[in-house]
Amino acid sequence: MADRPTLVFILATITLDAMGIGIIFPVMPDLIEEVRGVGLASAAIWGGILSAIFAVMQFLFSPVLGNLSDRYGRRPILLISLIVLAADYVVMALAQTIWVLILARVVAGITSATYTTIYAMVADIYDGPERSAKFGLIAAGFGIGFVAGPALGGLLGDLDPRAPFWGAALLALLNFGLGWVVLRETLARRHRRTFDIRRANPLGGLKAMEKLPGMRQLLLVILIYHVASWVYPAVW
Repeated sequence: MADRPTLVFILATITLDAMGIGIIFPVMPDLIEEVRGVGLASAAIWGGILSAIFAVMQFLFSPVLGNLSDRYGRRPILLISLIVLAADYVVMALAQTIWVLILARVVAGITSATYTTIYAMVADIYDGPERSAKFGLIAAGFGIGFVAGPALGGLLGDLDPRAPFWGAALLALLNFGLGWVVLRETLARRHRRTFDIRRANPLGGLKAMEKLPGMRQLLLVILIYHVASWVYPAVW
């Protein structure tokens, strides 16, 4: 069983990952207008592009990070992701061109794609009903981050369009420090396996899931649900 500080770290990490999705929403129009010298209509288009890039990187690299954690352990993958994410937020805070912002969102999407690693870590240390309960806490952490991201971005954005990125960098750095102190490796060496590009391919993973009875219909419903859910924040 994991101790309480480890569970706190796990929940903080999933919350920060979710915050990374929405923290830029309130300030991105002003920031894009500043770095591009364009009007609000053009800034909205670029904002959509940056959000899409972040999501695509998460889709592509979640299985990659999960497979890397199967090979090298959960702890190094999570800690490296956090420190790179902190540095990436600093880059976004200092960005003077749209291309730097695009590159930074690519990196942010990759380093925030640690859901698979976090779920695997929970599966390492919990079983039975307790595992289900902790998976529920992870979902709650994601929900908190999804709400807290835009809220924090809006509050700090009143000070400066770049302030939310400094705040996010500080939170990621503090969480890295917590993980460095309290996080223990949960994957025993005897259970580790070599990196397999087939398992690290998101399309291959979807193909494998389709072999389960009824999974194709469920995946379609999940896709429609999430597309519909994201219409509102995207338009907002």
